[in-house]
Amino acid sequence: MTTEFADRVVLVTGGASGMGEASVRRFAGLGATVVVFDRDADGASRVCSELGLGAPMLGDVADSAVCSAAVNEVVAEHGRLDVLVNAAGTIHRADSLGTTDDDWRRVMGVNVDGMFWMCRAALPHMIEAGRGVIVNFGSIWGGVGSAGSTAYCVSKGAVHQLTKALALDHVLDGVRVNAVAPGEVNTPMLASERATPPSAEDLQALADATIPMKRLADPDEIAGVVVFLASDDASYMTGEIVHVDAGYTAR
Repeated sequence: MTTEFADRVVLVTGGASGMGEASVRRFAGLGATVVVFDRDADGASRVCSELGLGAPMLGDVADSAVCSAAVNEVVAEHGRLDVLVNAAGTIHRADSLGTTDDDWRRVMGVNVDGMFWMCRAALPHMIEAGRGVIVNFGSIWGGVGSAGSTAYCVSKGAVHQLTKALALDHVLDGVRVNAVAPGEVNTPMLASERATPPSAEDLQALADATIPMKRLADPDEIAGVVVFLASDDASYMTGEIVHVDAGYTAR
């Protein structure tokens, strides 16, 4: 795998922070041509500058026209798109009664619509090339559910089904589609939408109470699985939801 990505073009949504950023760093370290796509201009520029990458693409994945334009620009500039990593995501921490129409639409717009728009835009280029890989970001909450995050749980369940459906639709086109389903990861999203930002002690208490390994994941631990799924080592894998959760869903 050390040289496998040297001639491959990888597009990562949500690449300005968290697990998306960690994925960008992993692919860049393996020699891939990596394009960062994010709505956070400052974060995306920081990542690209630190890694010596080209200018990031800026935009909101909830806009289908923006997604199509981003993919077409990558192909126009680099001649191909080998790997799409859909890491962009958002969360709303509320039950159904605390979720407004706008809250619901925003979570679905980013987590589900945006992922579909990106896949739909990328697939024709991959099919024409006879090969390609899509790695989607699901979640443990897409399978087991959680109180207090209704829209997020529903959106990630949809991501899992989208992954399986796309994999079966394009299994004979040379395109593999899989998803990584992280557990609790030490990223900005873990602290977002909370009334009080959690302290290190709070996060450790969360880990002690809910995670069999008694610790949060580092984003790079998830990125390592993303890279594996994108690699030829995973050539017989498609339609899989790969949990990376320290044993959380094994219970």
